[in-house]
Order: sequence, then C-alpha cells, then structure tokens
Amino acid sequence: MLNTTLKQIKESTEYLKNNLSQVPSVALVLGSGLGYFADLLEEKEIVDYKDIPHFPVSTAPDHKGRFVLGKISGKAVLVMQGRIHYYEGYSMDEVVFPIRVMKALGVKNIFLTNAAGGINEEYNVGDIMMISDHIKFFNDTPLRGKNIDEFGPRFNDMSDAYTKSLRSLARKIADENGIPLREGVYSYMPGPCFETPAEIRMLRILGADVVGMSTVPEVICASHAGLGVFALSFVTNLAAGMLDKMHELEYTPDGKENFNHLITEMIKAIA
Repeated sequence: MLNTTLKQIKESTEYLKNNLSQVPSVALVLGSGLGYFADLLEEKEIVDYKDIPHFPVSTAPDHKGRFVLGKISGKAVLVMQGRIHYYEGYSMDEVVFPIRVMKALGVKNIFLTNAAGGINEEYNVGDIMMISDHIKFFNDTPLRGKNIDEFGPRFNDMSDAYTKSLRSLARKIADENGIPLREGVYSYMPGPCFETPAEIRMLRILGADVVGMSTVPEVICASHAGLGVFALSFVTNLAAGMLDKMHELEYTPDGKENFNHLITEMIKAIA
C-alpha cells in the first residue's frame, strides 16, 4: 500500500460502523505495555484488526491488534489495543491508516500513549510526561505522496500539533488530583534497535526529554486531519548511556496508577 486511497478508508470505516454499536468522540491508542488499560473497560465490544478490510495488523510484542469499544467511569471510548509501527515493515501510509479510519468514523479527539526512554536527567522510571512538542529526524512522513484533500491541506501547520487546550485540561486535572505530570519534548526514532549513547547525548543537547519509536507519525496525520491531539509518554527505562546497560521496560505501580487516573479523568472530561 504505497498510497492509501479514499476507497480503502471508506471500506474499513463501513466495516467498523457495521460492527460497533457506536463511535465515541474520543479514541485512545495504547502503546507498548499499556494495553492492559483496555481490559479495564466495561461493556466491551471487540473487533480484530485482521477482520477489517485493508487494515494493517500489529506484529509488535504485547500489541493485541484489536479495537475495543467500551466505557470507563460511564464514558464511552474507542481504544486501539495495539498500534502499527514503521519498524514492523509497514509504510508510513500504513502506520497512520488507523488514524484516517477513526477520523472518517467521526472521532474528534485522539489520545496517544507510548512507552519511552528517559533522556532528561531529572526524569525517573515511572514518570508520566505529557508531550508538548516533538523532534523527528527520520525523513519519511505519512503525508508524502498525493494529498488526500478530504482529510486536510497539502501543507499543514504543526505549531499546535499537541492541542494546547487539551494540555491545559490535563494540567488542571493533574493539579486537582495530585497526579505528578511532567511536560516535555518527545524525540522519534524509527527503531527497532535502541539508540546509541552518542545519539542520546545529541538528542539531549537538542532539547529532547524522552525518546521512542512511535506516536509522531500518528500525530502528524491526526493534526493534518484536524483532530484534537493529546499524547502521554510513560518513562519505562533510562536511555542508552545513562546506566551501565539497557534494562527491561519497567511499569511501576505508582506510574500505572497515575497513568490510569489521568487518562480516565481526561476521557470523562472530553467524552
């Protein structure tokens, strides 16, 4: 799939419309190790990616590859339990195909989450960082090729890619509920290998706070399509060179509790 066609998007969209009882205004993409959040939903309806026409299938570990429609604290949300990564061998166009389908479904706001390596030396494993901006060195982009005018302009402004009003809401919720919340810059590297210590030193000098292998292509596509975008990074490890060796990704109990609480309150506020 070199260039997504409007026909393919419409066929995927129609399948989901026929297999889901409703489409909420909020969708949530769960990153590596965060798929458990979908299991917290009530009144779940599940559609596997493999059953949707033209839809790419998740191959990354722990990404179940399915849509889960359900309720959290009484509010409906559409969850992607597993995302598509460029390092899996998909084109950028395929990586963002789910975003375009959700836009066509009628989703208005999308929450993106990921596991990330901490670059900022003040960050600790278990911290939750709200993304305010990103750095992308990789020169491929999901908007390369023929523009789909029905979704957005040929040249889209990325000044407010991470919607300021949603970030302000998150900060208010965090402050009111005593949720520790950092805010910073996410750097995107294509993976699947982790970065070298020299690359991490470079990214730190350039102002990056965390690094990961996802999210940015989806943000570019969602911003192009006019969706409200909110993104969180769960710091699961310290980046290369900060310790003697890389460690397994760690999801601390406090971090998971803070993540669950913030996401739930955001959905309640927006849905």
